[in-house]
Amino acid sequence: MSGMNMKRLGIVGAGAWGTALALLARRAGKDAVLWAYEAELVEAINRRHENPLYLPGVALEPAIRATGDLSDVARADAIFLVTPAQNLRALALRLSPDVAKTTPIVICSKGIEQGSGALMSEVVAECLQGTPLAVLSGPGFAHEIARDLPTALTLACRDGDLGKRLIEAIGNPRFRPYLGDDPVGAEIGGAVKNVIAIACGIVQGKRLGDNARAALITRGLAEMARLGVAKGAKPETFMGLSGLGDLTLTCNATQSRNFSLGVALGEGRTLAQALAGRRSIAEGIATAASVTALALELGVEMPISAAVDAVLHKGAKIDATIEALLARPLTSEGLARPGAPR
Repeated sequence: MSGMNMKRLGIVGAGAWGTALALLARRAGKDAVLWAYEAELVEAINRRHENPLYLPGVALEPAIRATGDLSDVARADAIFLVTPAQNLRALALRLSPDVAKTTPIVICSKGIEQGSGALMSEVVAECLQGTPLAVLSGPGFAHEIARDLPTALTLACRDGDLGKRLIEAIGNPRFRPYLGDDPVGAEIGGAVKNVIAIACGIVQGKRLGDNARAALITRGLAEMARLGVAKGAKPETFMGLSGLGDLTLTCNATQSRNFSLGVALGEGRTLAQALAGRRSIAEGIATAASVTALALELGVEMPISAAVDAVLHKGAKIDATIEALLARPLTSEGLARPGAPR
């Protein structure tokens, strides 16, 4: 099977996270091929051994090779997809003619596709039919991973043996992927946490206090778990790194793109003003609409996510939206049990 030894790892997407994965591959003694969209970024990585656009100030190992040719990455023993979620389908289709059916695909993108409501694994399964899939998700800021600071994530794979080989391919004492068997839960956690982070940022920007942010995180976790269970995930997954862990990190750190976006909105800036000058994508913007539509389709009530969607995409005023959330009926607490309170 391709990937048994996993000597050569391909990474599609040379943002901060993709570049950090290339560094992890080199630390594990693997060959790393990193696909970048921008020709100037390919040149900077290959000639100056730096990523000035997305990971400035971090020296890259000279052995990391960047390319603008997707077919080059397709010949790797395992491929890590680290593209913006809404671009994943197009890139997976471009890869499909050259990827062997036996090549493991590790999904690192966090989001739900707009229009279709598909998880990233569903998109990849459609475009790269028959390839083995895994999901890498959890609380990991790329800059800290690149600096070799301790990090733990979830690598979720239904094939336990494959999951172990993937962990061996990128893991080290300071980067610890924990094996999970619930890819759907890991994906839902990674997608929904970005939406809740925007809500928490708004609370921060509005100076509503730590109590309010803690309540949002907790009730956001309940929303995440309800949606996950409706999609077939295991409730306990959301107590782990790809659920509670990722949610806690993203909702409390200004280096989170989604949290910082929410802060700007809470301070009174428009969405266009908050996005001005940003190069990296805040995935929660698109995911807010996607997750709200998916929840409606599945009959899952997600009032916080719906409120973020309304503010971002439907012209809702932040103050009125907050008041509407606070005016919801008081009820008993529930997480992800069938029929649990909303």
